[in-house]
Amino acid sequence: MANFNPITFIQEVRQEVAKVTWPTWKEVWITTLMVLIMVALASIFFLIVDQALSWIVRFVLGLGA
Repeated sequence: MANFNPITFIQEVRQEVAKVTWPTWKEVWITTLMVLIMVALASIFFLIVDQALSWIVRFVLGLGA
């Protein structure tokens, strides 16, 4: 097992964090809004598909009125 030096580890972590390009608050809000919109659209899509499949199954099994 390699030797573990906490000071070297911390230095390497700081070097890697300095390389990160952090998003601006505007980018964070826009991305968050986009995610929420896509979740809403996906929810509506799956609701419609679920209702359609439910209707088809009830029709095929003769349970529908």
